[in-house]
Amino acid sequence: MKLYNSKFEKISTISTFILIPLSGLVTDVYIPSFPEMQSVFQTSAAGIQLTLSCFLISYGITMFVAGSVVDSFGRYRIILGALLLFALSNFSIAYVHNLYFLYAIRVLQGILTALIVVAKRAFLVDIYTGEKLKHYMGLLSVVWSLGPITAPFLGGYLQSYWGWTSNFIFLGVYALFSFTLEYIFCGEAMRQAQAFRMPTIIASYRKVLGTKEFSLGLFVLAASYSMVLIFGMTAPFIIEEQFHLSSVVTGYCALISGLGLFVGGMLAKQLTSRPLLMKLRIANFSECMIALLMFFVGTLFTNLYVLMLFVFSMHVCAGFMYNVYFTFCLTRFPQNAGISSGITSGGSYLITSVLSYSTISLVKVSSQSTLAICYFAMAVVTFSLLQVLKKIRMSGVD
Repeated sequence: MKLYNSKFEKISTISTFILIPLSGLVTDVYIPSFPEMQSVFQTSAAGIQLTLSCFLISYGITMFVAGSVVDSFGRYRIILGALLLFALSNFSIAYVHNLYFLYAIRVLQGILTALIVVAKRAFLVDIYTGEKLKHYMGLLSVVWSLGPITAPFLGGYLQSYWGWTSNFIFLGVYALFSFTLEYIFCGEAMRQAQAFRMPTIIASYRKVLGTKEFSLGLFVLAASYSMVLIFGMTAPFIIEEQFHLSSVVTGYCALISGLGLFVGGMLAKQLTSRPLLMKLRIANFSECMIALLMFFVGTLFTNLYVLMLFVFSMHVCAGFMYNVYFTFCLTRFPQNAGISSGITSGGSYLITSVLSYSTISLVKVSSQSTLAICYFAMAVVTFSLLQVLKKIRMSGVD
């Protein structure tokens, strides 16, 4: 088997960061094509939206087990095999127009994407240590945020010029390009394989999840990212129904939302060396104050510019907190890098799904003020979690 060569460190790191936004690209790039796909597959809007759910559910579940797989069988061969299958699956979607086949392929793509993302995150832990590892781990969520930011706009242009199949052809070509980089410049970098024995694997999961700071972090990550999801799910109703603006404006607002996440992640990266709890508490206090101000301003007057100023500010705070704790979780167990990566992403994603959908089902979001209520609720949840974290750190219990 081909082993990693440190002389290709830079290009193999670049290859890793090319693949990190893959999950965002797979979910968002074809959203502008939903209407045409609905017509082609002769189904309802819900029938096409289900393709997104198929991917997200399989992705989240696979993230839980992907870590033990890549820790036991290595990163390199799994990445190559998954990329090749992923490319072929996208080309098959473009040329086999059957709805149930599409559902099945999207489930497969969720599994493959989870394996790729977990393996590449673990790869960074394999080749870097110390401050350099923290530096690159801090970049992970920043680079990941580029997927949701750019994908809808890229997909819109692809749809406009070449139709819905071009989105999947693009994903297939993207995967083949990454496969080529991985095959030529990367190799197996795992220091020591973990035996694939169920008792050992279960013990590793118990060790990771049994660490209170880590398991608590899953809920902090979920509360932070729920803010972004809540806005994404409610923005069309606020912007198009309250302000009577077009879906194009909604797209630009999604871009501003994503940029807030990106700026927050970059800010967190610059403050990597600062104490964990101090950074989190300052960001959480800012969230509470912004949400309260957003609510009271919304009761007096509101327009799109005011709304997006508050949304951008809130998402900077959320992106900052997400990046800080995400980096902590991924570097907490270098000997179980795959498992900790999988649990961090899969666990926080599943909690996020429950938290965000529960919140918008309880609060009918139709204005700036009601959106502020949701933001404040997430900030309060985070505040409570940080109080627990403070007690854990003061007691010295891990």
